[in-house]
Amino acid sequence: MIGYVSLGTNNLPRAVAYYDELFKSIGVGRFMEEDNYFVAWSPAPEESALMISIPFNKEAATVGNGVMVALFMESPEKVDAFYQKAIELGGTCEGKPGFRPEEANKGFYAGYFRDLDGNKLNAFCMVE
Repeated sequence: MIGYVSLGTNNLPRAVAYYDELFKSIGVGRFMEEDNYFVAWSPAPEESALMISIPFNKEAATVGNGVMVALFMESPEKVDAFYQKAIELGGTCEGKPGFRPEEANKGFYAGYFRDLDGNKLNAFCMVE
């Protein structure tokens, strides 16, 4: 249902370098780009994409309170690896990978982080 999600940045080259490396860790590459404006990554043209962009109105990009992008992974191991890569690249922890609620041992498994601009994301999977 979602075609793409756009997140703002105040430093496009830095943000692009971060996401190039982060998405490379799961085999996802650039899908579309326009110099000095945006880059989008997607596993395939017909699948959902994540775009990093300088705001169209040329004003400062800000983080939306309550806004988060959730990225589906196939297993807890892939969640762990993706989360760790995000942190290694300079992202900040917003909640280490694990089940939610924490005492569960199945269901929703996620790791939360913020990118270099403070945008909140998570990597998640569902475990039976």
